Amino acid sequence: MSEEARAHEVLDVLRGVVDPELGIDIVSLGLLYRVAVDEDDVAIVMTLTVPGCPMHETIVRDVKSTLQRLPWVRNAEVDLTFEPPWSTERLSDDARRALGHT
Repeated sequence: MSEEARAHEVLDVLRGVVDPELGIDIVSLGLLYRVAVDEDDVAIVMTLTVPGCPMHETIVRDVKSTLQRLPWVRNAEVDLTFEPPWSTERLSDDARRALGHT
């Protein structure tokens, strides 16, 4: 499987990680800034909706454990950043509608 195909698989599986406060998956919220796949290693750079998010440890743990369920993933790293800050511009159309941002 190519690294591009693996990156798509990573995005698909991460749609199962839901922000517990908003009830919307992290992909649709636009929280992922970078997904890098190098053979069987995955590196994620992501943000949260607010820097002081009380659920940050839970979300990062869920991302790592979800990635580890992929049979080819040996190592999964998650780095949080708040630069650039997240904004509602990153929402998918479905997330935008669910949150009332039309």
